[in-house]
Amino acid sequence: MQETPQRARARGGLGSQTMVARDSDMVFAGSVPELYDRFLVPLIFESYATDLVARLNEIGPDTVLEVAAGTGVVTRAMAEGVPESVSIVGTDLNQPMLDYAESVGTARPVIWQQADVTDLPFPDESFDVVVCQFSVMFFPDRRRAFSEICRVLKPGGSFLFNVWDRIEDNEFAAVVTDALAGLFPEDPPMFLARTPHGYYDEAVVQADVAAGGFASPARFEALEARSRAESADDPAIAYVQGTPLRNEVEAVDASQVGEATAVAAEAIAAQFGSADIDGKIRGFVVTATRPA
Repeated sequence: MQETPQRARARGGLGSQTMVARDSDMVFAGSVPELYDRFLVPLIFESYATDLVARLNEIGPDTVLEVAAGTGVVTRAMAEGVPESVSIVGTDLNQPMLDYAESVGTARPVIWQQADVTDLPFPDESFDVVVCQFSVMFFPDRRRAFSEICRVLKPGGSFLFNVWDRIEDNEFAAVVTDALAGLFPEDPPMFLARTPHGYYDEAVVQADVAAGGFASPARFEALEARSRAESADDPAIAYVQGTPLRNEVEAVDASQVGEATAVAAEAIAAQFGSADIDGKIRGFVVTATRPA
């Protein structure tokens, strides 16, 4: 998928890796956690959660820490998919997301704890593995966060995390971004390109991981999948109302959230059809190791 003129203008001619995150990009509040879990999780996260659990089982850890667990999609997958002997701790900075994750529950007990990934409340060398699904892009100081993760890992321990590829390789997100740029031409909502799809350059990621104290280079693997939905409305609701993209729309005009969702749904339907749709998603799995 090629970059559109709308998105290029909104970027000011710069690649998405130069875009600076806004404070509103980090706010998951109100109805966002519920809509995120109901619509976005099955749309783009579940297949990657299954992949992470398979990788965990290959490693065979006794203790696992999840940082930035969100609404708990990976936590739930781990609770079902790794041996019961494995201790699981799920953390997130955003209390509403953590509250929702706890309310959904898991197949077996896990430890839930609010925690800032840049200042983790755990002793040195506490965990065999740390996992993080599609959240490092939101860290305000990635190198400090990676250093903290390295600190709480045992020597030889693994850090598994995902990042999305550029937005052009994630079709529903790209269509939604372009549709809203047309609706708000003076101030295009660029959350999806700026933050979730703004940290994909391998050289940048490798440099940050190495600066955090991990062995270099980390393993960096592409993983492509299909994003499926029953209707065009589902991904429109997922992205416009179930992510901080909603905060950008509301900052322009809170009364236009419904219209923005409808415009996004129309754009998706025009390209993919109105029912039983699917589009490409592409991300990366990064495996970093603390030196022994």
